[in-house]
Amino acid sequence: MTKTQLVGKLADQTELPKKQVEEVLSSLVEIIRKSVKKSDPVKIPDLGGWRLRSMKARMGRNPQTGEPIKIPARKKVGFTVAKSFKEHVLAAKR
Repeated sequence: MTKTQLVGKLADQTELPKKQVEEVLSSLVEIIRKSVKKSDPVKIPDLGGWRLRSMKARMGRNPQTGEPIKIPARKKVGFTVAKSFKEHVLAAKR
């Protein structure tokens, strides 16, 4: 589903104008970005949560040569799916 399709479905269900729904969706994404960037996790019940994860420096191997290389420490964004969301989606496949 594309953003345009999502905005259309939300507008149909909420009976709000598409432009207003798109502004709300853009604001939601921007709030999540800013919060996670400040290391403040964001959780949406029945959907999941975003958080900033710190990865430690470690040793790895170059797959072509097998030569050991040092992988520097870095930050990653992690998303964890809510249990209720996962159960709902996976139950439909059975």
